[in-house]
Amino acid sequence: MPGRPDHVTGTPTAVVGVPVPGLPAPRAELRRPSEADWQVVLDAIGAASSVDLVAHVMPDGDALGSALAVGLALRQRGVDVRVSFGDDPQVVPASLSFLPGQELIVPVADVPERPELMISFDVSDARRLGLLLDKALAARELVVVDHHTSNAGFGTRSLIDPLAPATAVLVDELLRRLGVPLDEPIATCLYAGVASDTGSFRYSATTPATHEFASRLLAAGVRHDTISRQLWDTQSFGFLKVLAAALERAELEPAAAGGRGLVWTWVPWADLLAHGVPPEQIEGLIDVVRKAAEAEVALVLKEDPDGSLRGSSRAKGAVDVAAACGALGGGGHAYAAGFTSHLGVPATVAAFRSALDALPVPPTD
Repeated sequence: MPGRPDHVTGTPTAVVGVPVPGLPAPRAELRRPSEADWQVVLDAIGAASSVDLVAHVMPDGDALGSALAVGLALRQRGVDVRVSFGDDPQVVPASLSFLPGQELIVPVADVPERPELMISFDVSDARRLGLLLDKALAARELVVVDHHTSNAGFGTRSLIDPLAPATAVLVDELLRRLGVPLDEPIATCLYAGVASDTGSFRYSATTPATHEFASRLLAAGVRHDTISRQLWDTQSFGFLKVLAAALERAELEPAAAGGRGLVWTWVPWADLLAHGVPPEQIEGLIDVVRKAAEAEVALVLKEDPDGSLRGSSRAKGAVDVAAACGALGGGGHAYAAGFTSHLGVPATVAAFRSALDALPVPPTD
């Protein structure tokens, strides 16, 4: 599988100061899937008459693209399949409106209380399942397919590869083992996944194998130009107004992160309401803020209607932000991680700054 990931588009919903009972602690070390791991998942799929495929809340291209790709493949095999994610309201982001197979998406209420087989995609923490959490924990079999280093392996079975650049890469291998050929709709879903989580092949997780994967998807008929335009180059005017306000609030702290610098900003819920911008539309804001040359670490706090803050952080290679976010109850990848806080903006930034300062940071150049 491809190399080390440094990007995550969704942020874990572990909450600062709010423990969730009944969930296992993260494992100290994650291993890549073995042949036995693959076989038990194949056996579970082969034995199931009904399969529920779920993405994390506020799904990104990797989560929803992976779920839909498997949904399309299993439908070809005559399996009764449903795709869902635990948001209310359940809205597919406009940037993902091109994904094939959306007729498979059902509301949370249509997912059985005790699914026969549920497979989660790109869900790094069980709490990222949102309204589907209880149904997932009640499933006869819960298979976790993911690539996040911080994944605690919460399912009854798992295919977790922290070296994969995207969950879509694991899904491609799963489909190969199922004997399902790549057609244009499946390949489009997988391309959305790998392109999203590699930042259009810009992040360090991208390897020659990643490009070989993308080449096979293009050969299956994927229109990469139209997908890229939809994912990154199309936004509402309201988003531009929210972006402008967020950049105006941005603060640079050169002394933070061991002198490597922190740039941060936040987006109040009122801004989204004022400009008619759904929360999923601002997930890419962190990729604008991280451009500041003076800062190794970037942080964006996004306020939800209940006043809680979802934090997205990025690093450029010298700081492990997954460790910093872990200190606040979150997690992710070394260079891209997140958390949720109820402490308010000043206290949350202070807590994140303290977590950065506690990390072993190499000396500045």
